[in-house]
Amino acid sequence: MMRLFVLAIAAGLGARAAAQDMSADPRAADPRPAAAVVALESVARPFEDRIVLRGRTEADRRVEVRAEISGLVASAPIRKGARVAAGDPLCVLDPGERPANLAEANAYLRQMEVEHQAALTLSQKGFTAETESLTRAAKLEGARALLMRAELDMRRLILAAPFDGMLESDTAELGALLQPGAVCATLIALDPILLVGYAAERDVDKLAVGDPATARLANGRAVEGAIRFVSRAADEATRTFRVEVAAANPALDIRDGMTAEIMVALSAAPAHLVPQSALTLDDAGRLGVRLADGGAARFVPVTIMGEAAGGVWLDGLPPRATIIVVGQEFVSDGHPLTVTLTDKNAALR
Repeated sequence: MMRLFVLAIAAGLGARAAAQDMSADPRAADPRPAAAVVALESVARPFEDRIVLRGRTEADRRVEVRAEISGLVASAPIRKGARVAAGDPLCVLDPGERPANLAEANAYLRQMEVEHQAALTLSQKGFTAETESLTRAAKLEGARALLMRAELDMRRLILAAPFDGMLESDTAELGALLQPGAVCATLIALDPILLVGYAAERDVDKLAVGDPATARLANGRAVEGAIRFVSRAADEATRTFRVEVAAANPALDIRDGMTAEIMVALSAAPAHLVPQSALTLDDAGRLGVRLADGGAARFVPVTIMGEAAGGVWLDGLPPRATIIVVGQEFVSDGHPLTVTLTDKNAALR
C-alpha cells in the first residue's frame, strides 16, 4: 500500500515538472508545428537623420539705385559685372542751377538772421510789437529749411552704392535724363550667398536658426553654411516654409539663381538598418517587424526614420534584435520557430 502511495506521488511530481518545462518552452506549449524562417541578428547603430530641401541660390541683398531728383547724367557709365564698395558713386547728375539755389538760400538765411536779431532788440526796448519779433523768427526758420533743401538737393546729385556688391546692370548712360524714381543701376551682394529652400510641415519644427547645413549646387560644387532664417508663415500655395542658409562666398563665384540641394543633418539616434521586405503589418494595421524571440515569433511596431541603399532605418526595436526577414508573413505572435540566421550584407542586397 505504501509503495503505491509513493509511486503516485512520484507520478504527480513528474507531471508537474513536465508541465513547467512546457510553460518555459513556448514551442512545447504551442500545438502548431514550428515554422521555418530566416532571420538576421541586428545591433542598433547611430543613425544621422537629415532633411533635404530643394531650392536655389539667392543674392543676400539686391537694390535698384534710383534718382530722387531730376537731372542729366554727367558721369561715364560703369559696366555691369563691376565690383563696387559702399559709397562709390554710380551716377553723378549735372548740378544745373542748384549751386545758385544753394548760394541764394545761404544769403537769404543771413538776411533773416540779421532781421530777426534787429526785431528782437526793438521788441525788448518796446519800439515794436512782440508779434513782429515772432514773425521774424518764423521767417528765420523758413530760411533755414530752404537752405536744408538746397543742401539736400546737392547731395542727391551723387547716386552712391549703398553697400559692397556687384553691378547687375550698366549704370545710366552719360547724358541720359533721369527723373525722380528712374533707375541708375541694379546692385546685388553675393557674400554671403543665400541658399533658399522650402521645408514641409512635418519637418519645419526640426530646423532651428544656427543649425549647420550643406548644399550641392547644380554644377556639383559643395557649399557649407548655417541656417539664418526659418519662416513662421507657410506659403499659401504650397503649405511649405521658407528656409534660408547663409554661406560664405568671398570670390563671388556662386551665382544668384543656381539650383541647390540643401541638406540639414539632425541629431544622431540609435536605429536598425533592415531590408524593406522585412516590414509587415499586424491585425490592427500597424507597421512593424516580427522578431524571433525565445524560439517564438513576436510582432514589434516600428517607425521608419530614413532610407538607405538596400534597406530602411527603423526605430522602436531593442538594442539587439533577431529580425525575421523571410517567412514573417506566415507566423503570428507566439508561433514556434525554426530559425536560420543569414548574413546581414546578404539580406540587404
